[in-house]
Amino acid sequence: WDFLILFFCLPVVIFNEITKKRLLGDLSCRIVPFMEVSSLGVTTFSLCALGIDRFHAATSPQASTRPIEQCQSIIAKLAVIWVGSMTLSVPEILLWQLAQDTSPVSGVGMEYCTMKPSSNLPESVYSLVLTYQNARMWWYFGCYFCLPILFTVSCQLVTRRISGTEKKTECRGSKHSQCESHLNCTIIGLTIIYGLCTTPENVCNIVVAYMSPDMSKQTLDLLNLINQFFLFFKCSVTPVLLLCLCRPLGQAFMDCCCCCCEGCSPDTASSEGSADSKLKTEMSSSIFFDKPRESPPPLLALGTPC
Repeated sequence: WDFLILFFCLPVVIFNEITKKRLLGDLSCRIVPFMEVSSLGVTTFSLCALGIDRFHAATSPQASTRPIEQCQSIIAKLAVIWVGSMTLSVPEILLWQLAQDTSPVSGVGMEYCTMKPSSNLPESVYSLVLTYQNARMWWYFGCYFCLPILFTVSCQLVTRRISGTEKKTECRGSKHSQCESHLNCTIIGLTIIYGLCTTPENVCNIVVAYMSPDMSKQTLDLLNLINQFFLFFKCSVTPVLLLCLCRPLGQAFMDCCCCCCEGCSPDTASSEGSADSKLKTEMSSSIFFDKPRESPPPLLALGTPC
């Protein structure tokens, strides 16, 4: 979703600031806010899901021998997160519309997006959109700012409390505890980046809600532009941070990049690579499962240089 924000929303915003014309017209005025709010929802509910997963990993009686979660279960969770975020963002499509005005400085006509529901909507839908507009500031602040931060902090505190009282690290082994620590640091890092990038928007929303009559349109547009670029910054930094902090994901990403750059390797290199991958698999499996090591290793029978 971060990639979609950078690929679609960022060019539209830059084009509008340069030419004062809205790319794709009224469609972009509705789709861009919808995608931006959906991005906040995807990040919010993903952080909550990761917090629950870390809590289960800490409180499970045999967490070190837990089987790897199946792909169908992960896809189902992602579907719930994405569909739920997009459903909660549907009012943004009905709230915004394209407006035209003349610049007081240059006298040239310009297009901009205004938060005003269309009067052509059915009366029931129109009233719901107005209710959403009036409660939008506090909905933003409560659901997309307080919820992920408080949820992540609470899960981390409870997890650390349980891990300290039951001394889980002694029975899991040092390697498994290091892996759990890396995962916890990844979630904390993602939460910090999200909190820092969404704080200016929430502060501006509260200030604008109570001081908008005393602020000019240029000031409001500038604040909105700053908020959007903080969102773009979050979407740019989050994947990089995730690849740096989550070592298995970063290593897999580097392997894919090297494979795409170098192409297919010779058969000898592929055989040695397969032997190395099997060796890594055997070593990594001992981190997560109570599996006795064989001596000598079974890879000696493959005839490798080892």
